[in-house]
Amino acid sequence: MFTRVAIHSVPVLDQQEALDFYVGKLGFEVAADVDLGFMRWLTVALPSEPERELLLEVPGPPALSDEVATQVRDLVTKGALGVAAILHTDDCQQTYETLSARGVEFTEEPTQRPYGIDCALRDPFGNHIRITQPA
Repeated sequence: MFTRVAIHSVPVLDQQEALDFYVGKLGFEVAADVDLGFMRWLTVALPSEPERELLLEVPGPPALSDEVATQVRDLVTKGALGVAAILHTDDCQQTYETLSARGVEFTEEPTQRPYGIDCALRDPFGNHIRITQPA
């Protein structure tokens, strides 16, 4: 049946700002950037996992009506859509320090948990991202 998850959608309010954050600060690489006319298909992936992409998608037509897209954008900015991604690292503290130096603002500092060490941040739109060093 299914063999893997290839693309996961992350709602963003501005794709250029999303690129600046996900590529410029977090270290993702652009996997696809295509103008489809009705939308921009913009995906990014980690260099270590190019086969799994994040679709940085502005909520709107054709997938959503204008009314529903407005509601989704509001929920995104409130951080109400849950965790957009959990990223693994070999060294949570070092990753935290590197990203902090790049201007990433964290909502939680690295903390020892039963499953490892993790910290949390939000992207510029309100999406939650966790960074975990598995135990």
